[in-house]
Amino acid sequence: MKSVTVHDLVQRFSFEVLAGGEHMHAVIPKPRANRPGLEFVGYFDFFPHAHVQVLGSKEINYLHKLSEDERNLHIGNIVKYRPPCFVVTRNLDGLTYLKKHCEEEGITLLRTPMPTARCVELIDSYLAKALAPEIAVHGVCVNVAGIGILLRGKSGVGKSETAHTLIRRGHRLVADDIVVLKKIGPETILGTHSGKTKEFLALRSIGLINVSRLYGRSAFQDETRIVLDIELTKWQNDALNNDLELEPKFVEYMDIKIPHIEIQLQPGRDVAGLVEAAANNWYLRQQGYSAAEDFMQRLQSEN
Repeated sequence: MKSVTVHDLVQRFSFEVLAGGEHMHAVIPKPRANRPGLEFVGYFDFFPHAHVQVLGSKEINYLHKLSEDERNLHIGNIVKYRPPCFVVTRNLDGLTYLKKHCEEEGITLLRTPMPTARCVELIDSYLAKALAPEIAVHGVCVNVAGIGILLRGKSGVGKSETAHTLIRRGHRLVADDIVVLKKIGPETILGTHSGKTKEFLALRSIGLINVSRLYGRSAFQDETRIVLDIELTKWQNDALNNDLELEPKFVEYMDIKIPHIEIQLQPGRDVAGLVEAAANNWYLRQQGYSAAEDFMQRLQSEN
């Protein structure tokens, strides 16, 4: 099971460690940050104590205005739940009392110059991806004109070669060979690389190439939302390939349905061009346009 520690958070955002530096091994099990406003006034019925606790100007100014006894009471009520860490935004100071409680309870206290809303947004985004359920699939992931596509097919069918042609046409590689799929929402699958294969594309008879070095930084991106699953298969002479509009097909990854298209291969076919056409056609469908429906309406208007 994947885990993220407070140390990972500090490394990712260069947070300043004010207290509890020896406790940064604490695990952060939940993917969203929390601002404990209600908890400072004594309401704990729904306190998400396992989340990162972010303290902004509102919370710190409120604590500054309390008497020493009141501060000890309210802060003590929160730290006894042992949240993974506290993050104070905007480089706010006067935190001696907060340092004291964190040291006593073994909780890391961090600080950042970032505005509170921005800090929460970045922490949420980072943790959502880092803690997301994930699987690895064999294939190639590309971003075609802003549209994330997973190319699949048997080994040697031409997935990497198709990706190479797409890159030369100005599109981007995300991952080759092993594609990591992350479920970051009830309807969202993110495709990314495994880290080791970042920027590399394996071409038969050529070997490994680094697409960023060869074609520039714009030839690669770290991740993309997967909206199309395209399978490259061998040509079948008895298959129907000229329907006006094929019945929609889907493939499921971690209980999320992704539109699926099969492209049959034959010498001379512009496979990369067909992938581009599929991506653009998907985009038009999202805008409410169907070429088949448009065509049928034209036929009906002539009758």
